[in-house]
Amino acid sequence: MKQKESAESFRNERVSDPSILSTKEIALYRSRPKQYVCVEMLQDGYHGAFSELFSLLRSDQDQRAQALPGSPRLQAPPLEDQRDKLETIRLHLSLAEKAEREGAWTAVCEERLRLGRYFSSHRDFWLSFHFYQSCADRESGGRSRPATEARLHLAELYRQHGDPEEARQQAETGLKQAEQGGWLDSDGRPLRLWACRELAKSCSLLGEAFHADKDFDTAKKLLQYGSKMALEGEDRCVEGEVVFKQALSLQSLGDHGAAREAFSTCLQIFSELQDVNALVRNYKATAKSWESEGNVQEALRLLERAADTCRSSGLQGELADVCLNLGNIYRHLSQPKRACQYFLQGYKAACSAGDVTLLQEAQVKLGVTCAHIHVRQYSGDMQAASSTSVKRLVSWKETRGLQDLFPDLAE
Repeated sequence: MKQKESAESFRNERVSDPSILSTKEIALYRSRPKQYVCVEMLQDGYHGAFSELFSLLRSDQDQRAQALPGSPRLQAPPLEDQRDKLETIRLHLSLAEKAEREGAWTAVCEERLRLGRYFSSHRDFWLSFHFYQSCADRESGGRSRPATEARLHLAELYRQHGDPEEARQQAETGLKQAEQGGWLDSDGRPLRLWACRELAKSCSLLGEAFHADKDFDTAKKLLQYGSKMALEGEDRCVEGEVVFKQALSLQSLGDHGAAREAFSTCLQIFSELQDVNALVRNYKATAKSWESEGNVQEALRLLERAADTCRSSGLQGELADVCLNLGNIYRHLSQPKRACQYFLQGYKAACSAGDVTLLQEAQVKLGVTCAHIHVRQYSGDMQAASSTSVKRLVSWKETRGLQDLFPDLAE
């Protein structure tokens, strides 16, 4: 009797020994990730989740087969070999199927939204798109809070991948649903504000596209609507960018008064945000507007402010461009020496920034303008036939350079 009890005790100890792997744990290490996850889903009875995962694996294989050599699509390993991603998909699809059986449609959408957010990497765009779309477009639960958030994620993805029209449609639908529900997103922000911001961005891109196609009326309406949405979205950064594009559109149509009003609004916003790059862009655009109407002095004043901002912020590339603009204006005002000073500053700034294009432009402008100064200065000697004139020309030839124009800038 004691021998039988000892044998039973030994068997129990073997079963409870943590060093001994279970059949499930052995399968985890011996099976390929795809095989293990798919078998688990089938054994647990989640056949719908299995079918969806299998479809995704097949889609991944097809996309990789069609991708060109060196494509980013091929830089990541196949989905079937990425255990962590497969386990995450299995978990949330299984939970979604369980919730669907219970009629908990909001929970279904919540699980799919979690999967969409999980695949945030650019290389996993196709997966995030799939889960966001399967969440937003559900017949049951498609107007819930998580489905509305998924729709706004879709709008963002469409915009980022070059389809602003579809982005606008998704954002408009999301805005209607958010206004009806009054929901907050997963980070505690009002969904309505997010929808307004996304709608502003997509309308801004569409407005630019229609303007480029010479459909100015449509462009103007879209940019005005985008500006309105940006204001309602309570995001000053988005508002500033949208209003700036609206100002540029008005400027290109010749409505400089309205453009400057918009630029003035941008100046307030960019100053509030302390966005130095945006401030310089705004100064340059406003200066161009004044110059177009003949107010050169106001244009020079704004460009000088832009140059000062660039110097104080170390924006050497922008400083080079601003100085070249200033040089151009002074050259047209028949002040070549002042123009040369700015061209030289632009050249030095371009050297500091390492901008070869601006550097070459500054070299050409500086060289041509200096040549005109010297031709004007020595034209009399070149026409005269006296030995004194020849000596002056020879002397200048041996010492010519920038020193005689502005020695303080020629180091």
